[in-house]
Amino acid sequence: MGFPATWSSTVPILAGPCRVEGERAVPEHKVFGIGFHKTGTTTLSAALRILGYDIAGPFGVRDGDIAETALSRALATAATCDGAQDNPWPILYADLDAAFPGSKFVLTVRDPDRWLRSVVNHFGGKTTPMREWIYGQGDPVGNEDLYRKRYESHNDEVRAYFAARPDDLLVLSIADGEGWDELCGFLGVPVPDVPFPHANAQQERSLLRVLRRRVRRALRRG
Repeated sequence: MGFPATWSSTVPILAGPCRVEGERAVPEHKVFGIGFHKTGTTTLSAALRILGYDIAGPFGVRDGDIAETALSRALATAATCDGAQDNPWPILYADLDAAFPGSKFVLTVRDPDRWLRSVVNHFGGKTTPMREWIYGQGDPVGNEDLYRKRYESHNDEVRAYFAARPDDLLVLSIADGEGWDELCGFLGVPVPDVPFPHANAQQERSLLRVLRRRVRRALRRG
């Protein structure tokens, strides 16, 4: 089922394949952001929300049992939304693929040196159970080589996993200027008539508020 014409002409969301549940259009496939943090995950989330996807975010950052609880919590959450991004979602891509056949996956990437500098600047001197689980050490300071190897190995493993299914994986370099054309082409939806939401959180929230108001007006008219 396609998006009602009165909506698609008013606000650029879910103009691709979807079904309607109540007053909400639900995409036929889920979308999971499986790039590591500091690769544009916040920007990807904002872009997907502009397109109409209900996207879950990170959870369990300080959960000391995250290695044991991540999968069950992720599967329960993913069943209630259109997709997700940020930790621990990237670690669970194969499980998500098995649990939700037909899903689309977006691997956000960044130059490894720039990524590592950003991680050290943002997380240096602090530790969390989540990073201990993912990297083996919770603090990137003093563990830069370990973090870089884990980042690169994750990206290589994702590419290898989807090598025979190129239509299910988009490798997206937001830091290098990729955005709507690549993302919308991958998802099979028109490019919205709004700027791609680079990671200024306040600007993203303002834009989302505007778009939500447009959706509500379109629903009332429809």
